[in-house]
Amino acid sequence: MKDKKHYCDVLIIGSGIAGLSTAINLCESGLNVILITKAKNIEESNTLYAQGGIVTLGKDDSPRLLAQDIIDAGDGISNPLAVELVTKEGTKLVEDFLIKKVSVQFSKSSEKAYDYAQEGSHSRRRVLYWRDETGKAIEVGLSKRVKEYKNIRIFTDYSAIDLLTIPHHSVNPITIYREPQCIGAYVLNNVEERVERIFAQYTVLASGGLGRIYLHTTNPPGATGDGFAMARRAGARIINMEYVQFHPTSLFHKDADGFLISEAVRGEGARLKTKSGETFMEKYSPLKDLAPRDEVSRAIYEEMHQRGDNYVYLDISNYSEVDIKERFPNIYSRCLSLGIDITKEPIPVVPAAHYICGGVQVDTWGRSSIKNLYAVGEVSGTGLHGANRLASTSLLEGLVWGIRAARHIADNFEDDKPYKESEILPWIYPEMEEEADPALILQDWLSIKSIMWNYVGIIRTLKRLERGVADLSYLKNRIEDFYKKAHLTPTIVSLRNGIQTALIVAEFALRNRKSRGAHFIKSTT
Repeated sequence: MKDKKHYCDVLIIGSGIAGLSTAINLCESGLNVILITKAKNIEESNTLYAQGGIVTLGKDDSPRLLAQDIIDAGDGISNPLAVELVTKEGTKLVEDFLIKKVSVQFSKSSEKAYDYAQEGSHSRRRVLYWRDETGKAIEVGLSKRVKEYKNIRIFTDYSAIDLLTIPHHSVNPITIYREPQCIGAYVLNNVEERVERIFAQYTVLASGGLGRIYLHTTNPPGATGDGFAMARRAGARIINMEYVQFHPTSLFHKDADGFLISEAVRGEGARLKTKSGETFMEKYSPLKDLAPRDEVSRAIYEEMHQRGDNYVYLDISNYSEVDIKERFPNIYSRCLSLGIDITKEPIPVVPAAHYICGGVQVDTWGRSSIKNLYAVGEVSGTGLHGANRLASTSLLEGLVWGIRAARHIADNFEDDKPYKESEILPWIYPEMEEEADPALILQDWLSIKSIMWNYVGIIRTLKRLERGVADLSYLKNRIEDFYKKAHLTPTIVSLRNGIQTALIVAEFALRNRKSRGAHFIKSTT
């Protein structure tokens, strides 16, 4: 096939709050940007589905109190520099960037005062929200704004395959003596099923999370762990991947597909109950239903296991005085469409994979261990979340690091190219391409998700983790062998990244023998 190439100052992979915030600030600095997303629509991202809100400072609040809540939720291993940064800069960026520049609307208690939601492990009401569609309000606002700039090209329906790096992709043997550097990416034009090259002075990974490697997840279909796998193959340092946070309350229904029931529902007074109608969180935490997510998820898991139930109930109808239809219109309408009237009856819920607390290790400017490669948002490992994320801090983290990465790139931009383009290998297609059998891909995905759910899930044991690593290693080798021979499609790219990311999580979990936060190992002795 014809080798098609694109050129830009900065390549951004992903279009959630982190990627779009980076893009807007880079465009305002005058740099030429290409932003790619494997979705057909720029707005499709994890951000779009965020319900609860974005953390700021509420009444009678302070950066010190927020910092302590983050550290407590993170079980004591949050990065102090990251915590200090987000608590001191975050509120101002929400006000100056999201509200004033992007015109994002948040719910207000009066014309001049914002309303703040209460969520688990927060010592104050400090979460800004728009009903139960905060992420959508932010994503729509950001995507509308980014389209106004002339110096950005947006490629939808493009899947990132691999990061372009030297010396790895160079045929010049002298580059082996250079510091490893990212110079762009191989990308798949999903529509034409053709590999193209994007050459960039700087590359920003903003590719989101990995929830879809689990059998039950609140994440949308695109969250297959692409960024983690690409970064690992490029040699970037990755941290804290054992800390997979499970959201305690996803809707239990055959047609729900992991629909999230926001933690804000419990913040407004909802209580968790067994199928027989008994509350139970008081047995597990003095914070009861507002305990940290890892504790609530394990409590639900234990109750289900002890009673042989496949779900528990979340009851807001009998415990809250808010106008449920007004406060949670999206949740109300979605449940009602499935025959559940949450104003009159409890909601059946189960825990589901929600957020990865680790990722590609970055500094306070979003720089990874590879020169000119940045990572922002959920794919990054800033250390902010430690072993367990405090509710509604993820959108703020994406915003803060997205803006800081853009500023750092703009302030330190260098246009030198430590390579000749002729030295960089074009994509090599196999001589005889195999067509993928959809049934085999479906089965491979089912195997990955089942292994992760059963062996690397909410409660782990060493035997389960050992079995998980062994099974995933075998599957990885089989998928990699097929990948090298296959006609490349988006589903194959995602499958390869999914298995590699799953193995990363399992290996991290097996190496860490200490239970902490979202990583809980149960003794079998």
